[in-house]
Order: sequence, then C-alpha cells, then structure tokens
Amino acid sequence: MSRAERNWCLAFAGVLAIITTIPYALGYSSQGEAWRFTGFVFAVQDGNSYIAKMLAGAGGAWLFKTPYTAEPQVGVLAFLPYILLGKLASGEAMHEQLVALFHLFRIGAIFALIPATYRFAAAFIEGIAWRKWATALATLGGGFGWVLVLAGLGNWGGSLPLDFHSPETFGFLAVFGLPHLVIARALLLVGLLNYLESPGTPGKAWLAGTLLLLMGFFQPLSVVTALAVITAHLLALAGVALLSRSWEVWRVWVRRAVPTGMVALPIVLYNLVALIRDPYFQSWAAQNRILSPIPAHYLIAYGILLIPGSLGARKLFSGMSGAHLLPLAWVIIVPALAYAPVNVQRRLPEGAYVALSVLAAIGLSQVKSEGHRSRWIGPAVLSLSLPTTFLLLGASLSASLRPGMPIFRQTAEIHAFKWIAQEAEAGSLVLASFDTANALPAWAPVRVLAGHGPESAGLAEMLPKIEAFYTVQDSFDRVDFLRKNGVSLVFWGPQERSIGGWRPQLESFLKHVYTEDEYEVYEVSDQ
Repeated sequence: MSRAERNWCLAFAGVLAIITTIPYALGYSSQGEAWRFTGFVFAVQDGNSYIAKMLAGAGGAWLFKTPYTAEPQVGVLAFLPYILLGKLASGEAMHEQLVALFHLFRIGAIFALIPATYRFAAAFIEGIAWRKWATALATLGGGFGWVLVLAGLGNWGGSLPLDFHSPETFGFLAVFGLPHLVIARALLLVGLLNYLESPGTPGKAWLAGTLLLLMGFFQPLSVVTALAVITAHLLALAGVALLSRSWEVWRVWVRRAVPTGMVALPIVLYNLVALIRDPYFQSWAAQNRILSPIPAHYLIAYGILLIPGSLGARKLFSGMSGAHLLPLAWVIIVPALAYAPVNVQRRLPEGAYVALSVLAAIGLSQVKSEGHRSRWIGPAVLSLSLPTTFLLLGASLSASLRPGMPIFRQTAEIHAFKWIAQEAEAGSLVLASFDTANALPAWAPVRVLAGHGPESAGLAEMLPKIEAFYTVQDSFDRVDFLRKNGVSLVFWGPQERSIGGWRPQLESFLKHVYTEDEYEVYEVSDQ
C-alpha cells in the first residue's frame, strides 16, 4: 500500500469508529438518577456476558468458567481476549472501567480491520477507487434484508434478514459491537494473504499459520473457516491442473498449505478435546444453536452482489492465476459452510462477504456505459447496501435516548448488584430471574443458576424451576432446591415479583440482608 492508501484506511477507520461510538455516547448522556446505561445498544445479553468475563479476569481468572451456571466446570482456554482485558482494571468503578476497555478494544479492532480488508482487496483489484469501494462495502454495507423489513416480512421464514442479526454474513454488526469477531476477521484476511504470498516466500506459509492460530483465541470457529477456504482453493487449483494436465503449480501450493494448516490446527484440536472431556462444555455446545435460515435469506442478503460478483469471478478465472482463485473458491463454498451439519452453521461463512465484495468490485469495474467506464454504478450499488446500516444505527440512537430495559438498568438495581459485589464471597451463587441474572455477573463476581442462553447448562430444565421458586405453590420444595444448587443469596426485585406472588419475608430459611426501593436481597440460612 502507498502512503496515500494507508492514510485513507486510517481516515475511514476513524470515521467508522466515530459513527459507531455515537449511540454509546448518547446512552451515557441519557442516564440519570433513575437509570444507568449498560454500555450496550444491541445484543445486551451477550454484552453483559463479555463484561462478566472481563470481571473474572480482573479477579484473577485465566481460564474461562462461566458465571451463568451452577454446574461444575474444569475451565477452558476460551474468551481469552476479554479475560486479559479485565486484568487492566482495578479499584473503584469497576463496571465503568470494563465497559470503557471493551469499547477501546472495539475501536482498536476497527483500525485493524480496515487496513486488513483493504490489503486483501488490493491483492485482487487493480484500481485504487475500487479497492476503497470494496473495503467500504465489506465493512459498512449490508444486503437487501431492508426490503423485507419495509415490506413487513421481518420474520420471513422464521428468521430476521441476515444483515440485521448475523455479524458473520456481513461486517457492520461486528464493527458496531463485537470486537473479538472484528479482530478475528482482520487476522483471517491477513493470514490468507500470507498464505497466498507463500509460493514466492515460503516462510509466509508459517506466518499465515501463526496468524490463523492467533485468530483462534478470538474466534476458534474462524480457523475452521480458514482451513475450509484453503482446502477449497486447493481443490480449485486441482481442477485447473486437471485441465492443463500439469500438477507442478498445484504441488507448490500444497507444500505451502501444509505448514499453514499444521500451525493453525492445534487450537481446533484443543477445543475438540475440551468438548470431549468437559461435560459442561458439551452442554454449552449443545445449547449453542446458531442455525442458518432458509437459503432464500442468503440469496436476498447477497443478491445485490451476485451478478457483478459473477462477472468478477469470470474475470479472475480467465486470468488463471493460482492466488486469484481464492475469492472465487471462498464464495462457492458458502452453501456448504452455511448448511454444514453442525449447531453453529451461521458462524462458518465468516468473511465470505469480503470475498464477494472483491468479486463484485472487479465485475463492476468492467461495466461500460456508451463505451466509457460507468462512474455511477459503484456508488449506486453501495448506496443500496446501506439502508440496513442506517436502520440499525437509527434504532440504536433511538433506544440510547430513551432509558429502559434492557439497554439501561434501574439505579437501585445497580446499587443492589454493587452491594452483592462487596458483601458476597466471590463465586457464591445467587438465585434471580433470568433477566436479572444476565446482568448481575457483569457487576458482581458471583454465579447464577440461569442468565445466558448457551452458557447456562440445562437451561430448559432450570428455567421452570426458577419460576416455580418465585411462584406461590406448596408443591415446590424451595429449601431442597436451594440446598441442591448451593444457593447463598436470593434476589427479589421487580423481575422476580412479576413471576408470581411468592413473598420471601414469610420464609424462615431466608434472612433479609439488603433493601433499596423495590430491590431486596435475602441470605439463605442453614437448615
């Protein structure tokens, strides 16, 4: 990249960082005496879980053990970036420090992603203007899902449009609030670039593997995607070798792919071993269902780019360059990745939108109008990809200006959380409703029975028991339930009151220890 290109990347990253930070800044400006901002404007449950992981790191943890279950855990090497970030915080205002670190991480990730995306685009696109176009589209754009929303088909086929909820399928959602996925994508693109450069510089094959291994600490599934893309690339090269009846070039690529895969593979094997050995990890994996919607959703999501992308694919294929086959191979295997027989189908097409954006840029650069390059078509296609981004930003801005659950929490509830953080032993177990239990570990280093979909083991069985506890009924043995799960404190606030008419003040096995407004905490007495 030239100096001018690097400066453009920095400027674009800066603009993107500012745009995506505005809703969070408004959230903090909107909090007052009654409400406190959580630090997140979408996917708040996951956001609270990231802060809980950072809080665990601040408390000395190095391995991941979720606070959202009472099940015993061995601890695994997962979510390491958040655990390490937590070690930078200490002292007072812990939650505020952790949220600030999270958003610094998010902003830093943007400044890593934009140059990585541009470099990847530059490896295949000649024109600087089209490299910029592909970078902007891959990081800021979306698909045609906004058409479904405006047509009243926001839940068509039982799913939201992909550009509204899938950070893997597009790029903006990850940039907006999922920094570990942003860093993982940057490492994925740079890792693949080094793999593509390795035939001329063999050492880059090892560097590519190292980058992909590092990526696995941010998002292990992206390593699977990377290895699938490299395999697809080798298969495409094998097809070319079969046509040309010359396998020499193919053998060179295989020799470079082997060290890349060897270095990257251990993080995948580690997670497989952890899955086999850790019963909790098995429960988590079983509940972590992120399935792809019907294929029509992918066609609508990517439809705006499929025609120019096919033109770009033809252009690259006609060049018969080994490296240039990779974006084409990547896009071709998207259906196989999206509908692989695993629980996390939607995660696997990670980064494919970047490859499709590159193909579309190449295709559109070939379009001519009256014998001249058409200057309007690029901005037109880019503008059609932006309505989803505007809708997401608009909804977030609106929510950040109107305090309410779940983006905000009541101040009295936060005070109760902080009291628990000060008075309860770290790791002790607190009983609360699901919504309360999701937020509590982000403020206090305690565990809860159920507060996060995938991370709460046996969620389907536990939720009815929690509801039964807070409901007036004599058939439920509350003392036995508390004893079996090792509960130390019982939380009683508006969320818990809404479940049923049970009154903790009448129970002899509970000792009242805290009150502020509608929030009360009870200690479980020895029975």
